[in-house]
Amino acid sequence: MGKYFSDLSEEVSKITGHYGSFLIAITFIIIWSLSGPFFNYSDTWQLIVNTTTTIITFLMVFLIQNSQNRDSCALHTKVDELIDALKNADERVIGIEHLPLEELKNLRDKIEHHAALKSQAERN
Repeated sequence: MGKYFSDLSEEVSKITGHYGSFLIAITFIIIWSLSGPFFNYSDTWQLIVNTTTTIITFLMVFLIQNSQNRDSCALHTKVDELIDALKNADERVIGIEHLPLEELKNLRDKIEHHAALKSQAERN
């Protein structure tokens, strides 16, 4: 089931990220807006667009999050591989995405401080 969902979310992300999907959405909204006078701007007329957009948004959140999770995991894996391949790299940073936010911020500050000191030493 997981593979099917991943494949589905990847395909839907490709389709919905295409400019054609945006044009279809704009066309739908324009047609809906123009049909307002024919339905006297009734509650049902408003409910159609509200319900449709709510359902699509609700489902898209899960599909987009799945794609984002996979992209993020792949990126972290690639960066970890590069760190592992470098001789002078600090291998302690491999897998830091699993640390709590505060620990991550502290590590980031230490690395930025170290880089600033290194840069300053190189300039002198």
